[in-house]
Amino acid sequence: MKVAVIDDDKSVRSSLARLIKTAGIEVVSFASAHEFLDDPCLDQIDCAVTDVRMPDVDGFALQKILAQTQPHLSLVFITGQGDIPMGVEAMKGGAVDFLEKPVARKALLEAVGRAAERSRDQRVSRAETDDLQRRYELLTPRERQVFGLVTAGLLNKEASAQLGTSEQTIKVHRARVMIKMNAESLAELVRMADQLHVRPASKAD
Repeated sequence: MKVAVIDDDKSVRSSLARLIKTAGIEVVSFASAHEFLDDPCLDQIDCAVTDVRMPDVDGFALQKILAQTQPHLSLVFITGQGDIPMGVEAMKGGAVDFLEKPVARKALLEAVGRAAERSRDQRVSRAETDDLQRRYELLTPRERQVFGLVTAGLLNKEASAQLGTSEQTIKVHRARVMIKMNAESLAELVRMADQLHVRPASKAD
């Protein structure tokens, strides 16, 4: 596990890093959000512990940037002047926890553990979705239409009527879709469609 600690206060930054290191966890520290975002090893971070109030880019701004650039990365917020609205905003943005200074060792380590686990789960899920998207892009426009219709529950006969083609043609396209998507069953294909947010396309599409 590799954890980033981001805080403009050197003493707080060092204290948080020491607490985390006592659990045998690797820690890298940063004095600002900019410094963290510019680090070439950013992709290796399992979770980040960040102060809310920082100059230039504060914790909430960092959260929004990471949502676009590192959507799998989970955050634990630390603040010396927290309140309920701030905590709610952090959690709505996807933060794992919102802790007040001085932070108890147990609470911090538990939050870091949850955050790292969620980051890893989301990283795996994103990689799987990216792979599915690559397969989906191999489908022809007609195969995508068939994909959308059969995963929405239409029978071959119903799909052929909607697309104005023969049932045999639908069967051929359906078989090709199964092969290109590497799906072993209709149930698996339905799961893929749900993950890709595929919806039925009309004949006009």
